[in-house]
Amino acid sequence: MSPEDRFEDLIDELLGGEDAEDVEPPRPGSGFGSSALRVDNRIFAMLVRGHLVVKLPKPRVDALVAEGHGVRFDANKGTPMKEWFTLDEGSSLGWPALAREACAFVGKQDKRGKR
Repeated sequence: MSPEDRFEDLIDELLGGEDAEDVEPPRPGSGFGSSALRVDNRIFAMLVRGHLVVKLPKPRVDALVAEGHGVRFDANKGTPMKEWFTLDEGSSLGWPALAREACAFVGKQDKRGKR
């Protein structure tokens, strides 16, 4: 299954789940975040260059990187982001569980990104 198909399945699963009213589907267009899932108008998961990218607490990202599940997300600016994680395609972690974790994390933040 292609990453795009997996992401479409993820979207369907999250929009059909018990927290569906809080999850916003990707928006039409081609700009940054157009393929992203949002909660409270903030991105928590997106498909970038064929990889699932999620926003998680820095310690969780540190642990996932240390365990070899992926790398910090770099938006092509040369600086990996502390709270963004790119899942390696060979990782055993499930996309739905990771996306739900990211949704819960982002949903707890206030408008300034603070918890």
